[in-house]
Amino acid sequence: MSLRSLPSVDAVLSDASVAPVIAHWGLQVVKDAVRHLQTEARGSEVPDWATTPSDYGPAIEDWITSRIGHGYRRVFNLTGTVIHTNLGRSILSAEAMKAAAEAATAPVTLEYDLGTGRRGSREGIVTHRLKLLTGAEAATVVNNNAAAVMLVLNTLAFDRSIPVSRGELIEIGGSFRIPDIMARSGSRLVEVGTTNRTHLSDYENAIDSSTALLLKVHPSNYHIEGFAKSVSEKELVRLGRARDLPVCIDLGSGTLLDLERFGLPHEPTPREMIASGVDLVTFSGDKLLGGVQAGIVVGRDALIARLDSNPMKRALRADKITLAILDATLRAYEDESTVTKRIPLLATLTTPLEELDTRAAAVSGALMDHLDDVLSVSIEASQCQLGSGALPDQHVPSRAVAISGPGRTIEKLSTKLRRLPIPVVSRRQSGRLWLDMRCAEPLDELIASLKTLST
Repeated sequence: MSLRSLPSVDAVLSDASVAPVIAHWGLQVVKDAVRHLQTEARGSEVPDWATTPSDYGPAIEDWITSRIGHGYRRVFNLTGTVIHTNLGRSILSAEAMKAAAEAATAPVTLEYDLGTGRRGSREGIVTHRLKLLTGAEAATVVNNNAAAVMLVLNTLAFDRSIPVSRGELIEIGGSFRIPDIMARSGSRLVEVGTTNRTHLSDYENAIDSSTALLLKVHPSNYHIEGFAKSVSEKELVRLGRARDLPVCIDLGSGTLLDLERFGLPHEPTPREMIASGVDLVTFSGDKLLGGVQAGIVVGRDALIARLDSNPMKRALRADKITLAILDATLRAYEDESTVTKRIPLLATLTTPLEELDTRAAAVSGALMDHLDDVLSVSIEASQCQLGSGALPDQHVPSRAVAISGPGRTIEKLSTKLRRLPIPVVSRRQSGRLWLDMRCAEPLDELIASLKTLST
């Protein structure tokens, strides 16, 4: 094919077949993709599709997704990881999204006092709810938990030292490491103890005139067993009181309810930490809390006041939509009789196994007519993990549809599931493809998507 046979960019963009691609990705992104595709075509033999404007749609889609990504498409999370960081963590309730829409589409009293007609408190209602729910004297909010930890360290320990157990020098997703954030905060890390065993005396021996605070970090996404020992919060509090040092606990996930009430493993709560005498507790808003991405700090009034007065707080502060969603989420926690229905994460975690069996039967039935003959389908007992650093050593009983067959055919099916109108994200385990049912909702939409699966 001659280079002269390439249509103009405008001819491609004006073709009716490309209109849906533009509607999805936007004019400038699609125009950029067409230009790159034609540049690539000029550097080699011109492919047949490149000469016909109506054939550009699939090539544009492939170019964008392979080089830029898939944007923010809705998917079904059937991986068995409930709070999946790569899939957006906790799902928000309709109640929370209504609050977000109201905050986003009209002026709101974000920092305005209707009584005085003057500037008001940005976080007033949110921090008040946090005090009631955790028993803390005060609270503040930033845009994620890493920011919360950064703000605490920069405020209280700039150019000073902090002893931290070697068993708590964690790395979480995206190569985020506690030692790195401590260095960026301007504080100095003093490693104490060993990876598997840290004693109170290790902290005591590390304290000197430069020590600013005592920090304990939730182990997040790993668990140490066997010949292991760590120092409890209460021990650190006693040491902190004796040496006049504040104690900060980074809980990571942070749940406001005792999960054991729902037959789930226990996870330390901010209220428990505050009751034990901890001075500051940091935790996330979009993990076990089941809300929006936010970093929350609760604790002693004088320390929170110092955090709020740090210029860094403005750089890290939450916006009006985040605060509106967080407020709606916290409001749901104030009524424990209805909270499991109002917080989608809690509803998911407390769904009975009988309901998961029903989902599995429907999903396996929908798959039967759309799979290669070499594949077989069965319903299996499975184990969910909470994900995002919550209870890494504990699991929640679940049900899954397991698909067995040759490895290449399984991989081909996994790819097909990810290419459905609403993509289905599964997991590979023990040579089989598993579709976990704990997050398989809305079920009718999942079944409809699965029925479009080509054999």
